[in-house]
Amino acid sequence: MENLKPREDLVLPSRLAASAQRTAGVQMRMDEFDAWLAERASAHDFTVDRIPFSGLRGWKFENDIGNLVHESGRFFSVEGLCLRAPGFPERFQPIINQPEVGVLGILVKEFDGVLHFLMQAKMEPGNPVPLMLSPTVQATRSNYTQVHRGAKVKYLEYFTGRRPTRVIADVLQSEHGDWFYRKRNRNMLVEAAADEVVPLDDDFCWLTLGQINTLLARDNVINMDSRTVLACLPPVGPEAGAADRFSRSLAASRDPGAGAVSTTAELLSWFTGLRTDCTLEAGRLPLGALPGWHRDDKEISRDDGRLFRVVAADIRAGSREVSSWSQPLVEPVGRGLSAFLVREFDGVLHVLVRAAAEGGFRDGVELAPTVQCMSAGELEEETSPFLAHIPDAGSPRIRYDALHAEEGGRFLNAVSRYVVAETDAAATDALPPGHAWATVSQLTALLRHSQYVNVQARTLVACLNSLG
Repeated sequence: MENLKPREDLVLPSRLAASAQRTAGVQMRMDEFDAWLAERASAHDFTVDRIPFSGLRGWKFENDIGNLVHESGRFFSVEGLCLRAPGFPERFQPIINQPEVGVLGILVKEFDGVLHFLMQAKMEPGNPVPLMLSPTVQATRSNYTQVHRGAKVKYLEYFTGRRPTRVIADVLQSEHGDWFYRKRNRNMLVEAAADEVVPLDDDFCWLTLGQINTLLARDNVINMDSRTVLACLPPVGPEAGAADRFSRSLAASRDPGAGAVSTTAELLSWFTGLRTDCTLEAGRLPLGALPGWHRDDKEISRDDGRLFRVVAADIRAGSREVSSWSQPLVEPVGRGLSAFLVREFDGVLHVLVRAAAEGGFRDGVELAPTVQCMSAGELEEETSPFLAHIPDAGSPRIRYDALHAEEGGRFLNAVSRYVVAETDAAATDALPPGHAWATVSQLTALLRHSQYVNVQARTLVACLNSLG
């Protein structure tokens, strides 16, 4: 008979808390990070050049007017989507169809009694800066099965069972439902065995959770794939005895034993009802048949020039498994916004979440930020009653405010402002349909399961967990 194991790792939160309190790791101090990242950027040649669609290598429009596909039949395609909902006009748009499940995995290891996370300085063609910190492994199935005939993905063996590890988190999560059709990635954190010698590649670094949290406060350092994986960690810190009121209420929000406006069962029942009643229908159609969109040799764009466009790029990156390639990219028109309004109830901080229906979601609806817009055009069209309550930079109500790039492998210059801001009772006493209050602990519990919390909300959960 096998020995039983504890159903929950009761020691992990304290180990994570100890790592969160350390801002100096075994490899570097915080004041050494910028020099290390700059050195890695100078060690490789990175270029991204706009090209016409006719210059794409290995890509073609099917039957000239159809979907934009790769000649291998793998990677992804750009297709058309029609969105229908009763009482609303039909909407049409391009969307990325990438049916493969990718791996986003962070390797964790204890050094000198402190947990460290193996992060990768990775170039992505759509990022606004040359390098951002990605997970240890960030790869589609086409990449790690080497359809591109490039180099093997480093450290993949720790996430495929070929090396001994202990699972911290492993869950399928969605990506941007506005621009991806039913895309999912396997979000993983695994801990290497204590006696495992993990070789350190030049483009990788070991950081404590405290160092990662410090970098999360900065613009465009921690990439989207890292943020979604980090959101799957149990929340830790600040201490419940902290003098600051906000810190105390945030600590209570992270405590699974603290009270909440709604029980988790009530929150799930509300959310399940919205999913059951969702009337949004998403139907795929050929890219060349999209009303209100046009294509020339440089871009596919809406006739009014709003929201986003599809463009082509030629990329060179000396640190990638393949050193040069070309591909389509989705480029938003202007900067986006994702924001949580938060409010204290009886000493416990609550987050105002919204049930969002997006055309690319498998289950129709996921929990999203209070306000979420992917581009400046969406902001101009946004009808949320809470948009006016998101303060400008510098407001004393703001608890978190930074710019973060979205998925740089498929999106070009897609940067959003991520905000956590306190609100008062007068603004939120009467909630419109589709909105609810949840604690950080309740969101963390939902993140142990697939496709409850969308990718923008996961970033904000990671940002909330970094505070303290």
